Order: sequence, then structure tokens, then C-alpha cells
Amino acid sequence: MLPFEYENKKIKVKRERKERYNIISFDTPYTPDVKESGNIIIYEYLAKKPVSNLIFLHGIGNGHIPYLMWFAEKFKDYGINTYFLILPYHLNRAPSNWKGGEPFYSASPKKCVVRFHQAVIDVRRTIDYIQMISNLPISIMGFSFGGMISTLSLAVDKRIKKGILAFTGGNWRWINWYSPYTESVRIEYRTQGNEMGCNSEEYCVKLRGKPEKVISKFKNIADIFKHPVGCYHYDPMTFAKFVDQEVLMFTGLFDKVINKKSSDSLYRMLHNAKRIYIPSGHKSSYFFRKFIAFKTKKFILKNN
Repeated sequence: MLPFEYENKKIKVKRERKERYNIISFDTPYTPDVKESGNIIIYEYLAKKPVSNLIFLHGIGNGHIPYLMWFAEKFKDYGINTYFLILPYHLNRAPSNWKGGEPFYSASPKKCVVRFHQAVIDVRRTIDYIQMISNLPISIMGFSFGGMISTLSLAVDKRIKKGILAFTGGNWRWINWYSPYTESVRIEYRTQGNEMGCNSEEYCVKLRGKPEKVISKFKNIADIFKHPVGCYHYDPMTFAKFVDQEVLMFTGLFDKVINKKSSDSLYRMLHNAKRIYIPSGHKSSYFFRKFIAFKTKKFILKNN
């Protein structure tokens, strides 16, 4: 089985009703790093008169999850059922002393492939759940790290009809070696290296070769996992080649967390994407949330 594949067993849903949303939970079809991630957890925002469905993926870390839920509330008002998926190793899917997403910060491709594709499986199981209750089209929207998982998901599961990728990118060189959020990964590279012997940016560049040239040789998704350099196996840039759905991409002009080279690397590989530049950094993009929500609504509901 490829890393994003799973046994599609019947979903046994637990539902906790709240005033503005439902909390949906059911078992994962894989064994996670910690027991707390053994349940998929979705905050379900159901519209009164729904016209579409949207899976929403947050970025890495717990701190921004509450304010990103504003989008779920807004989209519900637009008539879009929104399923805010808590990604593995975050919030109530992680030990209480975690900041959120710790296992994703690793210099080891072998470990990252498993964990990133666990998140993809969670998306796919969320689709399974949605299709139990609705036959409306399904889109996906991801911010930052959530945009990376969204890209992988769009490539491997064509039940997703449209994608919105916000303040995200590809090409691990520009993320692991330049993002202020990945200093712990750089320390691990320098002090421990990884299973491929990578311990510096220079080694990384030599090992990866020219990404566009490498990716051009992949004829299908299975080919990705035959390549000996493991970081290609979970790089959004790699999977973007196989995204044929329509995509709307938001890029922050002053984003240092996902820099322009990373954003450009992803955008160039997408076949059917429109890009909107936002005059913001990564976190300050929240000041443009109403504009982003409006553009996203128009995109999702176009030709719906």
C-alpha cells in the first residue's frame, strides 16, 4: 500500500452537539505516534441551506486554531458546510503539554512521510464521512501547513473538486532551511543528520538535484515513492504536478514563514491555478480574512 492508502472500514461516528457546531469523532485507520491522535476530530459547521461542502485545514501549532475557526463560521453563513479538521498531533489530538504538531518537525524523511500521509488519510476519511451525509461537491482549503496537506490530498483523491491554498508552498529547501518556524529541524540536521546523511543545506541541494527536472520524470503518483530521495515523498511541490483540479492560491507578499521562493515553487507546478497576492506577512494575513473569505466563497460557488 502507498502511504496515503487505508482500509476503508465502516465509520462509527460519535457526535457531540454544541450551540454553533458539532464535534465529530471516529477512529483513525492507522496507529499514530501518540494515543491522543487515535481519533479523527472534526468541528462540523452546518449551513441552514447548504450548497457545497468544504474541508478546512489549519496550520501547524495550536495557537492559531481558534481564530481560523472564524472562517468556518463565515463559510457556514455563505451556505457552505465546513468541516474544520483537527490535524494529527494538535490540540485535543495531542498530549496537553504539546504546542501542537511536534512530530511533523523532523529532519527524517522516513518519519515525515508517515506523519504527513497520516494527515492525508484523515482528510480522505473526512471525505468518507461527508459522503455519508451529503452529496454536494467537496472542496478543501488549507492555511500554511494545512495548505501542504491540502495539496497532497488534491493529488491523491479526486473526490475533492476544488482547492484553496493559502500562505503555503513547496520545496523543502526553502522551508526547512529558511523558515523561522523550522529552526529545530535545522538543529537536528546539523547535530544528527538523517538517514540519507543530510546535515547541511549544501548537502540537501546536491542530494535533491534540480527539483523540476526530477519531478518531470514522475509519470504517476506511485513513481514518487520509487525515488531514493525521501523528501520528495511528502513535498507539496512533487504532488502539485498531479493536481488537475481548479485551485485558488493566496500568497503573502511579505511572508517570511513561507517565503516567495517556496510559494513560487508550488505555484509553478500547479496546472490550473489562479493566484492572489495579499500585502501581508504570514500571521498578519488574518487582517485580510474578510477579503480572503469573500474570494474563497466566489471561487467555491462558481459554476456550483
